[in-house]
Amino acid sequence: MPVLTDGTDAAAYGTPAGQEEQPARIRSTATAAHWAEVHRLAVAGRERVIAKAVCAPLAKLWLGRSRFADVAALARATLTLGPDGPSLYYLGWALSSTGRSRQALDINHQALALMQEDGDQVGEAATLNNIGSAYTDLGAPQQALACYKRALLLVRAVGSRAGEATTLSNIGLVYDQLGDRRRALAHYKQALPIFQEHGDRAGEAATLNNIGDIHKELGDRQQALAYYHQALLIRRDIGNRAGEATTLNNMGLVYNSLGDPQQALAYFRLSLDLMREVGDLAGEATTLNNIGLAHHGLGERPDALAYYQRALPLLQEVGDRSGEAAALNNIGGIHDGLGDWAQALTCYERALTVLREVGHRAREATTLNNIGCVYRHQGDREQALACFQQALPIRREVGDRAGEAATLNEIGDLYAEAGDPQQALRHYQQAVTALRQVGHRAGEAATLRDISLIRFGEGMPTARCAP
Repeated sequence: MPVLTDGTDAAAYGTPAGQEEQPARIRSTATAAHWAEVHRLAVAGRERVIAKAVCAPLAKLWLGRSRFADVAALARATLTLGPDGPSLYYLGWALSSTGRSRQALDINHQALALMQEDGDQVGEAATLNNIGSAYTDLGAPQQALACYKRALLLVRAVGSRAGEATTLSNIGLVYDQLGDRRRALAHYKQALPIFQEHGDRAGEAATLNNIGDIHKELGDRQQALAYYHQALLIRRDIGNRAGEATTLNNMGLVYNSLGDPQQALAYFRLSLDLMREVGDLAGEATTLNNIGLAHHGLGERPDALAYYQRALPLLQEVGDRSGEAAALNNIGGIHDGLGDWAQALTCYERALTVLREVGHRAREATTLNNIGCVYRHQGDREQALACFQQALPIRREVGDRAGEAATLNEIGDLYAEAGDPQQALRHYQQAVTALRQVGHRAGEAATLRDISLIRFGEGMPTARCAP
């Protein structure tokens, strides 16, 4: 199947040092409105110290309630009074949260320079987390990982357990993106008790959501739903509308994989309304992609294509190159299924170019696999085999054992079709080993069935490249 962005998100970011209590903890709506007016008057009167002091706690409150546009306006107003690291930090966070990752990256680099000038190590670590998140969203996992590892050294040096949990969770997210689910899960499980220990419900919910993602990817769908349900309850309780939308999206993906596209569509539509409410263009695009996937599962290819095509310009607008490639892959999948192989190849090759530009190796392998399938449908086994053989070492490089098994199975199918049972069996057996290592029982059973068909001459394996 084509690759799909799934709305996975990182844990809540850290906070620059000394920003939580100035001028006071802001909790109620009435108090927030009061401090918003204080901030407005401070900006109008050019009272920079007061404006900066009010901006940070108010921004933090509004971020927790998904009021991203308000946070961006608040930070920009503060910045009219002069450079300020925390204001840039919160502006970058707001931009990243609404899918403007390229802009967020530029803003956060400005914030980082100011944090370093001020010797604010906690703020520096928090900003590195935001930079890493922007790189993750842009499909640049190695750059993200480098930022997070720098942040982890800083938070451990200053003894910030909350910052450590955030950074561990974000590192887990990158490993997940790279297909290394074992490392991803290990980092999430280190982070979760720290979030719980500190009463950080937003971080706890994000990490539960991310653990759910791992179980979904491993095919353990009921476990995934259990973690998502825990995350959803917390996000609703704390009023995190953007996070709620993400978790609803992911639950929809699980129901779709369970063969219940109607239930999936119900979750996706709830998520879409929330994404639009909070102004998350990237999340809206991801959800449109997912709605397209559900329609694809129902055999409603024209509807699926329409949703994928609605998602594509939004992803291009926000600069989400990895998401753009995912949409192109999905559009290619529709054309593949309709037998329009020339158009499918055009989409997949555009996706491949984007993924190579951003260095997203895991999805590059998936796209090579998709291209190989088109060649296989056209009866060009030589070209198909060349694509699968390009994908295979990348799958191994990034530690994507499930993906590696899928490509090994495709290669095995080609050899079976070509009348070379020994080579087919060799690749199927390697696929079984990989599937056992990731606990993918259904995939293992399917491949063992194919091995039996070859060994006992009872027929040919079912083609996995079926559109």
